[in-house]
Amino acid sequence: MQEEIKEGMSNLKKGIIATASTVVAGVGTFVVTQFNTLLGIEEEEAGAQTEVVVESNQQQSQSNNQSVIINIPEQKAAPTQTIVRETVREVPAAQPAPVQVVEEKPETPAERMARLKKQREEQNAGK
Repeated sequence: MQEEIKEGMSNLKKGIIATASTVVAGVGTFVVTQFNTLLGIEEEEAGAQTEVVVESNQQQSQSNNQSVIINIPEQKAAPTQTIVRETVREVPAAQPAPVQVVEEKPETPAERMARLKKQREEQNAGK
């Protein structure tokens, strides 16, 4: 029961806030409009209307001599913007020559003994 009351109060708060926001926006618009009127500021129309008088050949041949007035809004060229972006294009580095893997033949215990004896003899001979 408590949860339902809390939920109802939450919805009521949200409704009051939304209504207050709408009222504030409306009052602000009204004040700005009145301020512009007091200063004599007029908004520009969406497009200045241009009157074009067109007389139809068929209508000229008739005795009525009626003219048709067509209102065509002033056409302005759309503003264009040019955006120049510099991009850095990475060029991959030249690939080095492939490395050749040389596998050494493992030495046998006899070969190792011979190599170590030879190193010892060289050390003794140098002293």
